[in-house]
Amino acid sequence: MLKRLRIKFIIVIMSIVTVLFIVIFGFVLHFTKQNIERESIETMRSMAFRPPDGEPMRKPDKKPDNMPDNIRLPFFTVDITENGSILTSGSDFFGLTDEATLTELVREVSESKKQTGILPDYDLRYMKSDMHRMSRIIFADISREKAMMRGLLRNAVMIGLSGYAVFFVISLLLAKWVTRPVEKTWNEQKQFIADASHELKTPLTVIMTNAEMLEDTGYSEENRAQFTQNILSTAKRMRRLVESLLELARLDNSSTQIKHESMNFSKLINDSLLPFEPLFYENQMELAAEIEDGITLDGDKDKLRQVVTIILDNALKYCDPADKVTVSLKRQSANCILRVSGLGTPLSKEECENIFRRFYRVDQARNDGQSYGLGLSIAESIIREHAGKIWAESENGYNTFFVSLPL
Repeated sequence: MLKRLRIKFIIVIMSIVTVLFIVIFGFVLHFTKQNIERESIETMRSMAFRPPDGEPMRKPDKKPDNMPDNIRLPFFTVDITENGSILTSGSDFFGLTDEATLTELVREVSESKKQTGILPDYDLRYMKSDMHRMSRIIFADISREKAMMRGLLRNAVMIGLSGYAVFFVISLLLAKWVTRPVEKTWNEQKQFIADASHELKTPLTVIMTNAEMLEDTGYSEENRAQFTQNILSTAKRMRRLVESLLELARLDNSSTQIKHESMNFSKLINDSLLPFEPLFYENQMELAAEIEDGITLDGDKDKLRQVVTIILDNALKYCDPADKVTVSLKRQSANCILRVSGLGTPLSKEECENIFRRFYRVDQARNDGQSYGLGLSIAESIIREHAGKIWAESENGYNTFFVSLPL
């Protein structure tokens, strides 16, 4: 899928580049050709009104005295008198002594209904002009124009191909850069599906095994009751897993409505600590609190309480027994910072980032089977919906979770 996505991206980019090159170089060639033609026609028009030289079939050795200085050769004129005589004047660039060629040129131009046109067989542009008692035809050589346009076209093609190659390389790099988030999401999705399948496979195996044993009449009523209890407890665990997955899906799709209301966040933290005090006491752990009073913010009270519960639950599970867990809440500029710290297994920088991934558990050996590694992922999604930030740090054996929320 990612390969096809990159190919489509490259095709789109190169199509846009192709259209741009065609339009840009097309305009350059078009306007250049127009300018050359306009300049040539203006010069021919200025020659149309100069007095005739008056020598039949003459090949001048130099530029005629009455030719304007602004005329750039090669041009020549053919004057046709009333009696049909042909008078020529112009550049020695042309062989003007060839009467048959001149007659053929005059004939083709006379047969044409256009005032200005091109004789492609001779590479000449002509302009007809009626003068007193004679007709005049001005000819201009266009072979140089054609050579100039061919050279310009050749340069445009070379520049276009070079630019095309450069843009192709750039599009390859951009395709990788643009699809990197998609690739990351795709890999996370595949990992999520694999992890979810693994987490569901284990309890399903337990349920199926206990159900098969329950059908065996050889077991006592006491054993059969135990099998029933195992099925029920495992089913409850599966329900919690499915509920967590559904909540993550709703948070990812922003389908969960966050109720923003003003609340006393300091009081919410204190209230959330109360249910955990006996749990910490049973584990011979001390729970210390440093909560600054009067901190208020806008947010969903239930969702933020869930975040605090998730973090405290992680501290209860993974902090060392007989040690102290410190919870603090303080103002910091335009935000408030919730900090939960305790002594535990040191986390690497990579682990501090990975623990917010779904189904990720640092210490598999201490997994009690009740945790699926989804709590911190849910907490991160909730905090993100509140325009806040959650992260973890580990230093000197103390693992600390931080939550920053705007006041």
